[in-house]
Amino acid sequence: MAYRWKNDLTRADATPRNLILNRRQVMAGAAGLGALTAAAAARAQDALEPNTFEEISSYNNFYEFGTGKEDPAANASAMVTSPWSIKVDGLVDKPGDYALADLLDGLTTEERIYRFRCVEAWSMVVPWNGVELADILTKVGVKPEAKYVAFETTVQPDVMIGVQYKVIPFPYVEGLRLDEAMHPLTMLATGIWGQPMPNQNGAPIRLVVPWKYGFKSIKSIVRISLLAEEPPATWNIINPREYGFYSNVNPTVDHPRWSQGSERHIGGGLFAGRIDTLMFNGYEAEVASLYEGMDLKQFY
Repeated sequence: MAYRWKNDLTRADATPRNLILNRRQVMAGAAGLGALTAAAAARAQDALEPNTFEEISSYNNFYEFGTGKEDPAANASAMVTSPWSIKVDGLVDKPGDYALADLLDGLTTEERIYRFRCVEAWSMVVPWNGVELADILTKVGVKPEAKYVAFETTVQPDVMIGVQYKVIPFPYVEGLRLDEAMHPLTMLATGIWGQPMPNQNGAPIRLVVPWKYGFKSIKSIVRISLLAEEPPATWNIINPREYGFYSNVNPTVDHPRWSQGSERHIGGGLFAGRIDTLMFNGYEAEVASLYEGMDLKQFY
C-alpha cells in the first residue's frame, strides 16, 4: 500500500498554463477592488502549483555539466543512460552489480508531488515518479550493523564538461542516515510529470529527499553502499562550515552568506516573488521526530 502523507499538492493543482494566465488576470482585477486580503495571499503559499516540465528541466544544478542553471539542459544530452547498472555493496545481504530494471522489478512506480528547495534559496514544486528507497533497500537486505546509506554519481568525462574542468571533486557523493533513507517520503525517482527522467535532472535514477536542500538529492546514481559510519558528502567536504551533513531545510538557520528564511519560487504564479520557507520544507509533521533531541544548529 502506498504511504499516505499530509500533502496539499496534487495533480488537480496543475492548472494548464493558459488557464493560469487567465486566472491571474481575474485575480489581479479582484485585488484591485480589495477582494484579496493579506490573509488570503498568505494562504496561497500553501497552494503552489507544480512547475511545468519545461521549467523543471531547464533550470537546475548538475555541476558535471557546468555551473550555470541552464548548463545541464544544454550539455547533458550525450550522457549515456542505457544500459545502466548500480553497484550495491557494504553491509547488505545481497551485494552485487544490479541492472536498473532488476532493482525496480516488482516495485510499483507512483507519483509524488513534492516541494523542492535549493540551498541557494530558490524552489519549485515537482511531480516525481519513482519508488520508495526503502523498498530497494529491503530488496537487497540491510544488515543490522548498517547505520548510513552512501550514494555515488556516474562519471563520464568524455561528455561531462564539469568533470573535464574539475569544477568540484568527482565523483559526486552523498549520504543519509539509515532512518532517513528508510523514511517513506524518501524516493528514488525515475521520471518527472510521467515522463522519463531528463538527463539534466539525473537520469535514469536519482534520489529525492523533500525535506532536505536539493543538493542532498544526488543524481544519476551508480553506487549505493550501506555503512556503519557516516559517509562523505561532496559539499560537506568542500566547505563544512556552509554545508552540513544533514542539510535539512531550516528557515531559522541561515547559510553563512544569505538568509534561509525565504525563497524565490521558480515559475512565479499569482503571488510571484519571495515566499516564507517552511520548516523541513513543509514536511515537519512527517520528519521532525527523526531529529528529536538534536541541536539543529549544530547538526545543520
